[in-house]
Amino acid sequence: MLLFGSGAASAHPHVFAEARLDVVLDAGHQHVTALRHLWRFDDLFSSTVLMEFDKNADQKLDDEELKEVSDTIHSSLADYNYFQLVTADGKDVKMRPPAQLIATFDNQQLLVLFESEPETPIPLAGKVDFGVYDPTFYTAIDFTEDANMAVEGLPDTCTRQVIRPDPDTALAQNQKTLTEAFFNDPAGTDMSKIFATKLELDCQPKG
Repeated sequence: MLLFGSGAASAHPHVFAEARLDVVLDAGHQHVTALRHLWRFDDLFSSTVLMEFDKNADQKLDDEELKEVSDTIHSSLADYNYFQLVTADGKDVKMRPPAQLIATFDNQQLLVLFESEPETPIPLAGKVDFGVYDPTFYTAIDFTEDANMAVEGLPDTCTRQVIRPDPDTALAQNQKTLTEAFFNDPAGTDMSKIFATKLELDCQPKG
């Protein structure tokens, strides 16, 4: 079974998930220390996972089977930075791989939860962006409400906004960079981040 970005690239997604992203701050509310992800997958993909990993054919996944799902997803996403987009003033921020992912089922839908940390805490200074996207376009991660991209305890020197790029506008603005190879490259390309929904924190010094 091919999970997530491990299949051939496509300009149209085949797997859909609703997501929540929580940005975690340190005790002083001056640095980002972690990202907490929760993804709820569509019924079709969830049922496919159930059939693939239900080794004892009892129409449910026990703890051992769920661990296999978790390990498979963890491995599948490793080459894609776990679909994370993190930048500080436009420069990519390196994230540590999550130690583990937790897979479970709720109302017959697959839930995936994990937490990741930046290699060094990210200062709340200038513009810091967080997003989730699949560079191969195989999986569509959707934040249905702006409140699903959250940060608790944001200082009053910062503002937050959720940016939802219009695909047609993004294509028009980047048509010189986007080529046919972009859509056919099975490894994906960083240019796909132009389509990602992002939480942008804009923090200015006091004074």
